[in-house]
Amino acid sequence: MIAGELRRFLRDHSAVRVSRSMRDTAYRVLQAKEKLTAETGREPDVDQIAKSLGIPRQEVVFSLEAITDPVSLYDPVYADGGENATVMDQIGDSRNTDEHWLEQIALEEAVRRLDEREKRILALRFYDGRTQMEVAKVVGISQAQVSRLEKNAIRRIKKELGN
Repeated sequence: MIAGELRRFLRDHSAVRVSRSMRDTAYRVLQAKEKLTAETGREPDVDQIAKSLGIPRQEVVFSLEAITDPVSLYDPVYADGGENATVMDQIGDSRNTDEHWLEQIALEEAVRRLDEREKRILALRFYDGRTQMEVAKVVGISQAQVSRLEKNAIRRIKKELGN
């Protein structure tokens, strides 16, 4: 009866809806963890729990994560005087900012306005890393023409980006 009440509590009092089978696995994992702790006098690792239950290690990890309460990105993790550091501050992505996205969109638009030959030359030069001589052979023009077309294409892109 007590085991049933514990299962019901885990099922009904979770902030995120998790499947019943996953919650039942989590319950079994917690029981095995307590049993192994009592037997060995120390907390077992994930591999020991998985071995004692005869289930894959990944299933143990997933089941324990499934019953963990979610954390808000704006929960403070550190406070120093009046200054709080939140989870969002810790995981913030400085590369994928709104400004970076806007620049990327503007660059894609500027490249889209180039003619097909200019796009191909820039792709061969900057994506494939080829020299102007190699590009000239592929496109069928002289190295001097590649240089001129490349320079003009870059100038047009910079002009559209406001640089």
